[in-house]
Amino acid sequence: MKILLDTHAFLWLIAGDASLSPKARDIIEAADNEPLLSAASLWEMAIKVSLGKLTLNFEEPFSEAIGGQLRLKGRQQIPTLVSVPDSEEAESPDRPELVDKTETKTATTRHTEIQHDLMTIGADMGFDIWVARNDRSRNWNGKELGKLPNVIDELPTQFNEVTNRTIELIDVLWLKGNSVVAAFEVECTTSVYSGLLRMSDLLALQPNLEINLFLAAPDERREKVKQEILRPTFSLKEKPLAENCGFLGFGRLTEKLDGIRKLGVASSMKPDFLTKTAEYFTPENDD
Repeated sequence: MKILLDTHAFLWLIAGDASLSPKARDIIEAADNEPLLSAASLWEMAIKVSLGKLTLNFEEPFSEAIGGQLRLKGRQQIPTLVSVPDSEEAESPDRPELVDKTETKTATTRHTEIQHDLMTIGADMGFDIWVARNDRSRNWNGKELGKLPNVIDELPTQFNEVTNRTIELIDVLWLKGNSVVAAFEVECTTSVYSGLLRMSDLLALQPNLEINLFLAAPDERREKVKQEILRPTFSLKEKPLAENCGFLGFGRLTEKLDGIRKLGVASSMKPDFLTKTAEYFTPENDD
């Protein structure tokens, strides 16, 4: 029997982590089962490794040694070797000099700034705030994201463990009580696909929830976002991602948030202002 592992299960398996239950491990390692790992999980791990958010002790560089689909048989690893682009290499394969440390640092700073702005405006609107667990120690203007007003330390308890593992890495959440009002992924140099994948997973895991989903990115990445969100893997689902996840260009988003702050009207705003600000793509939308 073929078994598709999610990213966390794979990482727990190769690390011998106790988070993977004995029953699950027995199923994965059974001689008559064939565990598989999707390309999407590999891409997500590649991005995390390139950003220093994940460490994997492979003998070969991750970006050269792993890709496509990784087959596991017990503890034996049999990779199909293809190239996995690091960060934005996929968008500039002939111009590696464009992706340098200065650019990455600038993009990381911009990412943190947008996170900070979304968190503070959400808090001013009266929402509880969740920031991605791996971003809590980041600072903007001397303020640690994890210590900003209204930031909560634990996610609502009504979600199951799989859902919590998915949404705890989403960049920013606005919550009202136990309900997620809005979810934001901020993408600067990381793969647009990985952020959309988390949003799609959230829709799949909680199909009955009405959550406003947004992907915020630099204006010049609009076409890239459109291309990715209209992929069949997202558009052929029961709830197409493009209909539920809006694109927020940094320019329009920061202009809107600055205007709200200057007018001091955040406390009277409703979150639907974002759905009016965001752009929702359709296959016919070529403008």
